[in-house]
Amino acid sequence: MKKFAIAAATATALTLTLANAAFAQQPATQGPLTVAAGEMDKATGATKDTWITTKVKADLMTEKGIPGSDITVETNKGVVSLSSDTQVTKAQKETAVAITKKIDGVTAVSADGLKTD
Repeated sequence: MKKFAIAAATATALTLTLANAAFAQQPATQGPLTVAAGEMDKATGATKDTWITTKVKADLMTEKGIPGSDITVETNKGVVSLSSDTQVTKAQKETAVAITKKIDGVTAVSADGLKTD
């Protein structure tokens, strides 16, 4: 429950940051409703990817036997890429992929960037 609370708080903070950034960059030449609608679509997609990245990273960090701090997580339109600069075992790689696939909103997982021994 504690890891979920941390992940939820982090996702909320990142969501608010992204939403503020999206609205701060509105061009002055367009009407506010047109810009807001387009920016909200971009912010919603970015927010979803940010939430997925945060959730995957939190779950990897709290899983025993997984070097979560050594795994880089990137998300683009629901596709999660896992990579690392350090070696992981094949079992760790398989576990990291399985954990990632269970996250709501993940459409695919690429673990080609995880170096295995």
